[in-house]
Amino acid sequence: MINITEPKLVDRNEQHYVAIRKLVSMAEIGPTLPPLSDDVFAWLAEKGIQPSGAVFWRYNVVEMDKKLEIDVAVPVASPIKGDGQIIADILPAGHYAMMLHTGHPAELEEATANLLAWAEKNNIQWKMDGERWGGRVEWYYSDPAIEPDMSKWETELAFLTA
Repeated sequence: MINITEPKLVDRNEQHYVAIRKLVSMAEIGPTLPPLSDDVFAWLAEKGIQPSGAVFWRYNVVEMDKKLEIDVAVPVASPIKGDGQIIADILPAGHYAMMLHTGHPAELEEATANLLAWAEKNNIQWKMDGERWGGRVEWYYSDPAIEPDMSKWETELAFLTA
């Protein structure tokens, strides 16, 4: 059984971020996305900008049998402009359904299914524009350099409600 907290609704302020946006299949996520965080951090360091929080992935479009559009993102304190492969965007303010997962990243698909089922059971609607999510985020709170045991990693799921 996976280790997740009870889902809850929370209000969040908008969050500016910089990211690398990729279109990937489910099979490509593991080998393609994690190294991109280092590229975003390197870009910020080159500009002399400090991150303002933990790395997150924003799932913009989720079509499991096709490609997923995902931002590998690092929050920043104020708006900045991206360049090259780095984009700048805003995670919108609003009411988010969230839960915390502690465990291996391979369990996140099941944790997500739990959050989606909880929302359906509670008649919670997602903020969406067609197939595009308004805010579907995984916040990665564990630093692999500090906590190498993936079974102890903490990941917060936060999905913007309508």
